Amino acid sequence: MLFLWPSLLWLLLALPLLMLLYLWLLRRRKLQALPYPGLALVRQALAGGAAWRRHVPPLLFLLGLAALLLAAARPLAVLKLPSEQQTVVLAIDVSGSMAATDVKPDRLTAAQNAAKAFIKGLPRHVRVGVVAFAGTAQLAQLPTQSHEDLFKAIDSFQLQRGTATGNGIMVALATLFPDAGIDIAALGGRQAMRVRPIDEVVRPEPEKAPFTPVAPGSYRSAAIIMLTDGQRTTGVDPMEAAQWAADRGVRVYTVGVGTVEGELIGFQGWSMRVRLDEDTLKAVALRTSAEYYHAATAQDLHKVYETLSSRISVEKKETEVTALFALAGALLVLLGAALSVWWFGRVL
Repeated sequence: MLFLWPSLLWLLLALPLLMLLYLWLLRRRKLQALPYPGLALVRQALAGGAAWRRHVPPLLFLLGLAALLLAAARPLAVLKLPSEQQTVVLAIDVSGSMAATDVKPDRLTAAQNAAKAFIKGLPRHVRVGVVAFAGTAQLAQLPTQSHEDLFKAIDSFQLQRGTATGNGIMVALATLFPDAGIDIAALGGRQAMRVRPIDEVVRPEPEKAPFTPVAPGSYRSAAIIMLTDGQRTTGVDPMEAAQWAADRGVRVYTVGVGTVEGELIGFQGWSMRVRLDEDTLKAVALRTSAEYYHAATAQDLHKVYETLSSRISVEKKETEVTALFALAGALLVLLGAALSVWWFGRVL
């Protein structure tokens, strides 16, 4: 434990002095009682076996004084508290396979409804961003606390060809770390990059400190929730994207939508059987120290999001706990005084 004013800890040296003073007073009382041995015997008989009570109020007083002296030094403690800047990025699959009806009314509609219910159940201080991915991935809504803006982004989803699950994770990471220089094209994700206007002034980018990976799951201020059937057909390898997230401590919770056996669907003139790729989704969650959830029905999907919304992210913070020590000290002093009045009719 650390203290903002550690020099005041010297005041704790007064406690041994008070203890010695208390012992000296006890000895003095015994010496004064020697000329009247009969009176001492009467007092002892009246007290019975409760002689220990005389020491309880002074002990509580000393403990309370110690707590108050520690409070004066302004102690700091590392506590687990809800993150004030908590951010969740929803990465939702909008590929053609999400048109399958093994989850009623269809996978995409069920995902949209469950995502909106999830957002409603979150505390208002949590910011939510939305990423939609199919053959490529795009940020549909910057992290915001406005539920109305989030609902509009989710309702605007349209099915597209291809499934780039890795791109979805990478765009979500780029949303959480906009200054990290995440280049999806360099990873083979074939993601559309920003084109610089001709008349824009080109300024040299400042040198960045070398990136140092952190422990998976250690970044407690944000998380990614990816909802998909997991069948990647293009883009960044989802395991490579998961490694990027793990190196930055971001958990990627994966939600598998649909049944393992899948069903045969037609989309834009193509006929294909869409199955749930649970192995990949489990591996992504495992690599990032998160969890995988399977939602075979719309009810399952709602339950999954209820579980995720109840996971309030916490982070360790160095917090001043002066008030706690002061409260404990005051209660101990008051308790000692109350017991002294109750047992002996006087304060100490």
